[in-house]
Amino acid sequence: MFAFAFAVFLLLITPGPGVLSLAGVGTAYGWKIGVQYLSGLWIGNNLVSFTIISGLAALLLADPLVRNVLLFISATYLLFLASKVAFAGSEVALIKVTAPGLFSGITLQLINPKAYAVHSTLFSGFVIYPESFAIETGIKVVLSNLIWVLIHFFWLYAGVKVNELDLQVQTQKIINLVMAICLVIVVILATWSVLFF
Repeated sequence: MFAFAFAVFLLLITPGPGVLSLAGVGTAYGWKIGVQYLSGLWIGNNLVSFTIISGLAALLLADPLVRNVLLFISATYLLFLASKVAFAGSEVALIKVTAPGLFSGITLQLINPKAYAVHSTLFSGFVIYPESFAIETGIKVVLSNLIWVLIHFFWLYAGVKVNELDLQVQTQKIINLVMAICLVIVVILATWSVLFF
């Protein structure tokens, strides 16, 4: 169970569209709207979990055409976000979301390839309780949600607090570049997993 919890932590702490946009919402709009957006991300995250656990995702993604269309949409969107971050100049470019809220968060998670990759890894691996699929799945859902909420609140907190920092221009540019590179890596990994597996 420790290996599963540690894997959840590592997979969720890395920047992806969800946490980067959440930090951006925290920066731009503060706690109240940030928590609404986080709630949408959480609902979307659990919808993705359900599609993975139920096998619905496997059924939908079994069709190469559907899989490739979804990959193209997701990859294009993430590369667009990465370019906005990379070329934001001297402002820390945590991804800005206009009119963020519950629905925005749900929608982002449903098209987020990292969410599907993470859930596929977590729910298909890490045997915790082989005697019962229901108990093992329940443990994984509870544990992953607990870690998910803590990590996402951390990113929201970081976004809210970033405005209080007086960062130098060069530091802001480096932060933007690192975040953009992380998003491009997410696209590369998602594309690689779809095309070669």
